[in-house]
Amino acid sequence: MSNIQAVTILLVEDDPGHARLIEKNLRRSNITNEIVVLDDGRRAIDYLFNTGEFAAADHHSPLLVLLDLNLPGPDGYQVLQRMKENEKTRRIPVVILTTTDDIHEVARCYDLGCNVYVTKPVDYVQFSEAIRRIGLFLSVVTVPDGE
Repeated sequence: MSNIQAVTILLVEDDPGHARLIEKNLRRSNITNEIVVLDDGRRAIDYLFNTGEFAAADHHSPLLVLLDLNLPGPDGYQVLQRMKENEKTRRIPVVILTTTDDIHEVARCYDLGCNVYVTKPVDYVQFSEAIRRIGLFLSVVTVPDGE
């Protein structure tokens, strides 16, 4: 059985304010996992596939990805597609966390293989509450073991 404490959370968010707020509210939900924050799609792909600046990285713990869609470089859709097409990364749970609430975009993400789609509220208090709830969700979810 997987232990949530062993799961590394990969947060891919290009807005530094959103990234800080997400991490702060996850911590308020008693999430103590390592959180790796990356600010663009290229770095996320490099991290996931041990290429580029992460070529020598040795991260074996299971991952859970919180992914924004509107990223510089490859966007979140492209990152998600690369993950789900690859045997090494296709089982990594992906939570889309974005301001986009268009039903076609939601469907597209599920078609590409996302596990959960969450729309970021614009209001600060609602946004903070949504992240705390995600933290509660993450505290009970089981993810597949890393390789």
